[in-house]
Amino acid sequence: MLGLVLGCQSGFSGHSSAPTPTDSVHRIVESGRLRVGMSGVQPPLNMKNRAGELIGFDVDVAEALADAMDLELELIERPFGDLLSGLEKNEFDLVISSLTITPARNARVAFVGPYLISGATILTREKLVDELEDPVAVGAPERTWGALAGSTGEALLREAFPSAKVVTTDDLAMLVPKVISGELDGLISDLPYVRFEIARHPDSGLAELPSPLTTEPIGIALAPGSPLLANLVGNYINALEYTGLLMQMKVYWLDGNAWLSELPE
Repeated sequence: MLGLVLGCQSGFSGHSSAPTPTDSVHRIVESGRLRVGMSGVQPPLNMKNRAGELIGFDVDVAEALADAMDLELELIERPFGDLLSGLEKNEFDLVISSLTITPARNARVAFVGPYLISGATILTREKLVDELEDPVAVGAPERTWGALAGSTGEALLREAFPSAKVVTTDDLAMLVPKVISGELDGLISDLPYVRFEIARHPDSGLAELPSPLTTEPIGIALAPGSPLLANLVGNYINALEYTGLLMQMKVYWLDGNAWLSELPE
């Protein structure tokens, strides 16, 4: 794979006197680094272990891409709501952070993928599940829901349930105790995160609704105007899928919970 990348690099200068737009892949190969932005607070896709190191499905994907490109990986943490603006400011090369591909986001940045299909669902208390299967109950004015700031969960709440109250945060884990205590009726997030919190608090009475509210493609964001980088990342994601490595990552992080012991108490 390195030979392919270097082969592309050797052709960068060419012989034409006409100026050639600089694709992000040129800078990445020349620097020897792949800078990836993520929030670090979206388990099991990205989170911190007891040593303060980033781990999770997104981290494994980023590491696999950097290894395939023979580049040093640099993980850069930002609040979820700041990731796309950071990409636009060239603070990182890719965003891999449980980021749903939406038309509004795709109008700002390019996407590769999806590398995962997820969906928004509600994390609530077991005793509310039957009641909340009715959308009217979800959107009632007396309901208060939590969501990650800047997420599709927040957008869904504000658009589909405008009468309900919304509390946003840069770290959903801060709201989970409020769901357990009854201060919040629940929170809306990606299905993997909701199931993570249920697994982490097995005796707390937390539960998910039987059916997700949406189906969402999760993709890798990159700056527009870099078709070579998009092609390169897309090819490597396809290779990870073809070889079964991407599925192995999904099984480990999404279908099991052996990694729970790595997390802080």
